[in-house]
Parts: sequence; structure tokens; C-alpha cells
Amino acid sequence: MEKELLLSMGFSEELAAQALAATGSESAAKAVDWILNNKPPNVPPSSDSPSPPPFQPNLHRFFHSPSQRLIHHHDAVPLSNSKRPKLEDNTSNTNQKPIPHEPLSDRMRPRTLDDVVGQDHLLSSNSLLRSAVNRHRLPSLLLWGPPGTGKTSIARAILNSFPSSNPNPNPNPYRFVSLSAVTCGVKDVRDAVDEARRSKNKDRRRTVLFVDEVHRFNKAQQDSFLPIIEDGSVVFIGATTENPSFHLITPLLSRCTVLVLNPLKPEHLARLLRRAADDSRVGLTASIGMRPVHVEDDVLGFISANCDGDARVALNALEIAATTAAAAAARNNAAAAAVVTLGLEDAREALQCKHLAYDKAGEEHYNLISALHKSMRGNDANAAVYWLARMLEGGEQPLYIARRLIRFASEDVGLADPSALNQAVACYQACHFLGMPECDVILAQCVAYLAMAPKSIAVYRAIGAAKKAVKESVGQNEGVPLHLRNAPTKLMKQIGYGKGYIYTPDDPTSVQSFLPSSLEGHKFLDWPDAADR
Repeated sequence: MEKELLLSMGFSEELAAQALAATGSESAAKAVDWILNNKPPNVPPSSDSPSPPPFQPNLHRFFHSPSQRLIHHHDAVPLSNSKRPKLEDNTSNTNQKPIPHEPLSDRMRPRTLDDVVGQDHLLSSNSLLRSAVNRHRLPSLLLWGPPGTGKTSIARAILNSFPSSNPNPNPNPYRFVSLSAVTCGVKDVRDAVDEARRSKNKDRRRTVLFVDEVHRFNKAQQDSFLPIIEDGSVVFIGATTENPSFHLITPLLSRCTVLVLNPLKPEHLARLLRRAADDSRVGLTASIGMRPVHVEDDVLGFISANCDGDARVALNALEIAATTAAAAAARNNAAAAAVVTLGLEDAREALQCKHLAYDKAGEEHYNLISALHKSMRGNDANAAVYWLARMLEGGEQPLYIARRLIRFASEDVGLADPSALNQAVACYQACHFLGMPECDVILAQCVAYLAMAPKSIAVYRAIGAAKKAVKESVGQNEGVPLHLRNAPTKLMKQIGYGKGYIYTPDDPTSVQSFLPSSLEGHKFLDWPDAADR
């Protein structure tokens, strides 16, 4: 393995063998260190001419720089005293392509709004966003959608989408500043705002302040955006994967227009993947050393169908599959110019398992438990088992689901099948004993039972009506009627506690009141077998 790695760096087979022998074949890193610091013994010095400089090994897989290009071994430049290969500024030669260091998903970001795929409801010619861009009048926005649907891409593409025919003398009156709520705080926001105000006063350009994952800011941090949005210091664009109604403060919502992004459909993902596969400049070929690559449609279809609408996951899977296929071709001594063929097995290896969009603490968590609850309420055991499987495969805790089933057994089944509660409690106990994955069938059995059981919400409505009566103080301050009070002492009996109470087992036909006088005749439980008093 170490020898193959040295050969892939550009060292000769003989030199690699000498280095490994000298270092005890411990690691390729030590062998490289030996080569860089020792003259090869098989090259005798010449008295007539100086020794040729050693080759520069191809170590770019170990040393990357975003703005610099490594010199390949065939450039044959002399080594400096440093063990690290010399770096050359890529900006000095525009004809040379930089070695790609960004992920494929980042390199393939759409440049303009016309390149965005799958969000036609937001980007049509008559949409709010298009109209704002065409008029150079951007409002403050909140982009809400699942991961990998294009929130950041849309925010960045806006600045390249202003029409050149606009009478505005400045074709792009905005500058773009990007922050992430994961890594920055209020000070970073203030610095960005100060710079925005200076830019506005200096060259009359407004600043688009893009804040990714804005829901991670707390209330005080979100408050810091209010005055700068209000006075127009910046155009605020926030991106969030969480429901803004729950995670963003109301004043911020009132100052922004919320745009909802939809999960991408498989056909949308397939278009993005094909675009990446066919792009010979920054696409898939750049991920495997600018070698040509061939990707069949069934590979793109497989990846598209297993990424749950997430373009980032799809593009990353395509890139991993391509590098896997290229590595396999290299092991088989395929020619460097040969086309790398990406097969279905490479795609399966890259994905490992189907990607499921599920956040145990986020909105999708509540969406799925709601779907499960409503499917059982609607007597659809088939759908209920499906939503259960979605939650389990997404990593949901089985005891959480079991607790919800206990609640459902009383709320929705109730008196129509009192044994449903026993089933749900037994399900919880069994899940506690077994755990995953064995308890999945127990949960499925309970879900199916509850879905097919007769339903009654009489108890649910009864407790709701009774609580409402208590909160509205109807009888709340009224004491318990004397005949219902316990009389354990002689004094209590003397003042009337328990007087007039009829022991029902002795006289089942007796009629007496059990409610305060102000609620006499009030009916909370609507059930045929309930005593009508």
C-alpha cells in the first residue's frame, strides 16, 4: 500500500523501494521524508556537470491552497530547503486551471436565478422576487426550506441577476456580505452594518446582508437586526431550515417577506446531476483530476431517488462515486486518459443508505408524528405503519412514539375500546425492555391495533369542557356540597358533613346530585352509558 502511494506521487519504483527499505517500510510519510532529505544512492555525482535537481513529487493531495496551484512533478523545479513542495500563485497564469478544492456542490452553485432548479413558484417572471430584481428594489427576505433546496444559492444568485437594460446607472447597486449564525455574533453583525453604512455613503451601494441558519440566533441577537432593517442600512436576507413561526421573533417576521422553498423532486435533482456530469470546467471531471467521466442515466436516477430532495447530498454522493470509480480504475492500471465510467455499484457505495430528511428536534419531527396520529385517527392502518417506519428510520426514539400511542389510546379510542390503553401501555413497556431494532414490530402492532380500533373522543371532549368550566370560574369557588364531604370526626358530623348522602350500592335507584349547585344539570361527558343526572 505504501509503495503504491509513493508511485502515485510520481516517484520511480526503484526510488520508492529504496526509501521504504531505508525507513523499515513503516509509512509512506517517512519514506517521503527520507527521499526529500537524502540524495538517491544510485545517482553518482558527476565531476563535469552539477547534479540535476531532484523531481518535485506530486503531493497536491496532501497540500491544498484555495488560491494557489501546486507544480506537478513534470515541471521539474528544484526543491527548496523546506520539505513542503513549492507553491505557485494561480493568478499569475490565467490559462492554468486551479486544482479544485471546493466540494462539487459548492462549485456547481447556480450563478444566476435562471440557473436555479426546482423553485419555479418563487422565480417565475411574475413572482415577487423576479419583480424586485428587475426593479432593483430588493425587500428584506426570509428563505425557509429544507436543507439542500437552494436558499444560499438563491441569495447569492440574486446579485448576478440584475438586468443590464435597467436605467439605473449602476448595473449592480448592491454588495453582498455573508454571515453564519453558527459562527458569528452580534459584534460581527455590527461590523458588517458599519461597513455597509460606509459603503452606502461612499459609492451609494447598498449591502445585502445574508445570514445563514438565522434561527440559531437567540431573541436578543435577532433584536439587533430590527433597527438596521428599519432604517434601510442593509437588505436583510435570512435562511432557515426551521419554521420561522417558532424560531424567529415576531418583529423580525413583520419586517421580512417569507419565501418558502420546496424539497427538490427527483427530476430536479437529475437535472442538477447531469449538469455537473457534463460540465468539463468545474463539474465532475474536476473532481477526478480533469479526466473525462461517463455517467449513465440510471446512476443519476438512483442518486436522485435516494436523496430526499437534498441537492447537496445528491452532488456529494455523485462526487464520492466518481472518485471511487477513478480510484478503482487507477488500481487496475487504466490509462490516465481513459474515460472513467461511473456505475450503479459506485453510486450505491457512495450513498450507503437512503438519505432521510428528519430532525428529532425540528419541524419534520412534529410533521411526522402528526401524520402518524392523523392516519390512525382516520382508520388507515396502512398509512400509519408507513409513517411509523419513516420515524424509526429517521432515528426517532421508540419510547417517544410509544408515549404518543398511550395518549392516542385515550384521546381518540377512549371508551369505544377501553382495552386500547392496555395495549399502548404494554407496548411502551415492551419497547423499554427490548429497545431498537427488536421493538419495531411491537410498535407496528400497536399502531395497527389503534388504527383499526373503534374511535370515541367523548372522554377527550369531556375533560376539555370540564377544564373550561373550571377556568371560567363556573362553580370554581363553590365549596363541595356537604353531603359529598367525608365526616371522620364527631364535630364534622355535627355540622352536617356527609348528611343526606346515599350509599349507591345499597340503593342503586336513588337520585342525588354530585355537582355544585351552580352546575346542576350540566353535562360534560356525552356517552350513551353515562348516568344522566
